[in-house]
Amino acid sequence: MMRKILVLYGSYRSDRKGIRLANFLVEELRKAGNDAELIDAKAVGLPILDRMYKEYPKGEAPANLEVLADKIKAADAFMFVVGEYNWGVQPGLKNLTDHFLEEWFWRPAAIASYSAGRLAGVRAAMAWRNTLSEMGMVVVSSSLAVPQISTAFDDAAELVADPGGSIGRSTNQMIGDLIWWTDAATAQRASVKTPY
Repeated sequence: MMRKILVLYGSYRSDRKGIRLANFLVEELRKAGNDAELIDAKAVGLPILDRMYKEYPKGEAPANLEVLADKIKAADAFMFVVGEYNWGVQPGLKNLTDHFLEEWFWRPAAIASYSAGRLAGVRAAMAWRNTLSEMGMVVVSSSLAVPQISTAFDDAAELVADPGGSIGRSTNQMIGDLIWWTDAATAQRASVKTPY
């Protein structure tokens, strides 16, 4: 079964390093037999939230919002690549996710965090876990936390510094966990009507 998995990334900085992790995860998901696509909040270019997608009359949402809504609704699962801004979430990715609600429901999500320092964005990952659950996603228990992002991956999104192999092991575990829950959720949605 070819699973459609969106990898969502949200930094708007001019010298983005986390995009390397996002691109790496897209490729790792593809190697595992999935149809993975990067959704880059900066490239999508949504305005600061005024109206959610569902608040537009049918056919009147801005084109980039409509295209993204279709991709989210068609996805089987999501992977969020999150950086940490002052112990919190990146505003660009939060803004993108907040444009939608029901479109996220009944699918699993995984969280990969990163930072320039040694704490690897885990505080942002903790905040995202609650946010994604509130938005109707089932967040898998496995995660990936990458410290010192600027030295872990090169510009071609190749993993170049992985002391002890922890990034590689955590990546494989997180992807395996996400695939398991994706298959389970897909089978459940196909056989049982959702509660609401």
